[in-house]
Amino acid sequence: MLSRCTNVTIASLLLLSVMWAGCAKRPATTAAAAPAPTGAAATTPGGAGPAMAPTTAAPGGGAGTATPAPAPATAAPAARPEPREFRAIPELNDVFFDFDKYDIRPADAKVLDSNAAWLKTNANNLILIEGHCDERGTNEYNLALGERRAKSTMNYLVSQGVQASRITIISYGEERPACNEKTEQCWAKNRRAHFLVKPR
Repeated sequence: MLSRCTNVTIASLLLLSVMWAGCAKRPATTAAAAPAPTGAAATTPGGAGPAMAPTTAAPGGGAGTATPAPAPATAAPAARPEPREFRAIPELNDVFFDFDKYDIRPADAKVLDSNAAWLKTNANNLILIEGHCDERGTNEYNLALGERRAKSTMNYLVSQGVQASRITIISYGEERPACNEKTEQCWAKNRRAHFLVKPR
């Protein structure tokens, strides 16, 4: 009997370890307290589509089941539109980042203040924040850095009163450059957070 209980305990621990390791390796973007766009397929480096499929952050971590992306215990919220359904508008301006950084610079904080004011007066819009990088660094590193840039941008907007439930973030890393020259001026244009909106 003791041996059977020990085997069950060991098997449970191994299953949890495998699930934890699988979740830790899955690159994903997050939506703060909101479901993310669905249907965007991940592509391999150099692919034409988004480098990462957007996913939502599970509140309080994952559940203890073997199924990928377990549903939260609460009722499922309405599905979000796909990234291709969002569009850029002239009222929302990009913010830019220093090399290998994701901190909001003072000049860009003023841009975000203006963006936040527009978003608060236009509460009927959902927001998609894209994180982008220049070409230096590996694809995986740039995907993670792009996500941190989008996340810090989102956090700033939330601190200014924009509802987190309206915001979804996605990282494209270096896959969608705004400029293709190999100069610092060009790279600086690629290190950005870009805003798109969709009416609810």
